[in-house]
Amino acid sequence: MGALVFVDQSIARRPGRSSRRAAGVIALSLALAAAGCSGSSSGSDDNTVKVGLLASLSGTYEAVGTDQRRGFELYLDTHKGELGGHKVKLSVGDEGDGPPTAVPAATKLVKKDRVDVLTGIVANGSYKAVLPLVEQQKIPLVSSNGRPPVEDVSRVWHTSFLSDEPGKAIAKHLKDKVDGPVYAIGPDYQGGYDQVGGFTDAFKAAGGKLANPGGKTTWTPFPKTTNFTPYLNKIARSDAKAVYCFYAGKAALDFVKQYAQSDAADLPLYSAGFLTEGSLLTAQGDAAKGIYSALNYAEDLDNDANRKFVADWTAKYDTPPTEYAMASYDAAAVLDQAIADADKAGDVTPEAINKAIGKLGQIDSPRGSWEFGKKSHSPVQKWYLRQVRRDGKQLSNVMMQDLTTLGS
Repeated sequence: MGALVFVDQSIARRPGRSSRRAAGVIALSLALAAAGCSGSSSGSDDNTVKVGLLASLSGTYEAVGTDQRRGFELYLDTHKGELGGHKVKLSVGDEGDGPPTAVPAATKLVKKDRVDVLTGIVANGSYKAVLPLVEQQKIPLVSSNGRPPVEDVSRVWHTSFLSDEPGKAIAKHLKDKVDGPVYAIGPDYQGGYDQVGGFTDAFKAAGGKLANPGGKTTWTPFPKTTNFTPYLNKIARSDAKAVYCFYAGKAALDFVKQYAQSDAADLPLYSAGFLTEGSLLTAQGDAAKGIYSALNYAEDLDNDANRKFVADWTAKYDTPPTEYAMASYDAAAVLDQAIADADKAGDVTPEAINKAIGKLGQIDSPRGSWEFGKKSHSPVQKWYLRQVRRDGKQLSNVMMQDLTTLGS
């Protein structure tokens, strides 16, 4: 690639600056361009693409955000630090627990670091708060955790799932498997509403009945709930034959440990897969044994891409690879292909990268092949039923069966 040419567009606007100077700068720039210099990604150095990764590196979902970062960096580490043949400058922002910390961090990435593309994001509340900034700056967002519904997906792409899909994926299985009502419980914030709502809507549509009072989900205050015992006592006194929940991060650790010690412990526990992911499962230990979950990934999936991913991950980290890491790894893979395609077309800009993503077909992934849905720009993919079991000396989320395929 040729040298990059930057024109200070503010020169002609500043009071007291002559238009002659501005015209001279522009004329020089045009002359350099005519001599064979070509542009690249906005604000980037020669042959460099700037990527901003926003993830929860502190707070309740620190473990989730840490694995998102590790997954993206693992892809870079195993691909010479490049995406699409271009060097990558990765800037990282801490999302924290939601919009109050996510928005300032995203603003720095987009406006100060001038990234060409944004990835990551853990919480749905953060996602909704950051999206207007992405749209304003006209850069693509390739997010890698549960995503809420979005009306305009023209610059929005997603490598994980829509937030209501884990519950949808397992709802019919529970209706067929459990002989009686199911108790639904989750945290009272947007992610909880989407995750548990996906289950309860699909479960009721399949003819299932909730054991909750009034047939309505029980919500626990987020993020301050650390003692789940009062809620578990109510579950034990209900007529529930099983429990469905959504919790992640530290809340998942607290919930699982307390569930195993409660009067509700004999009831089968089903969840969105985040309840027992990665380092959480190690910390939960035997308290997690037997828990069922629905997720789009399991570390024992038998395909070449997953074998490589697991081998590379375990060579670097002591914990099992997670869905968070896998989805972020796939976000890097998507950008790798899209940037290469944009480069072949001669223009590596945010807009060119965005167009190239839209033309991608099947993505070869550790979860199995998937592709972006035309309507949602989220994956059309398989979902799996997993159960926490002993796999050799350690506990693992063992894949039990396919559940369904979702996405559009």
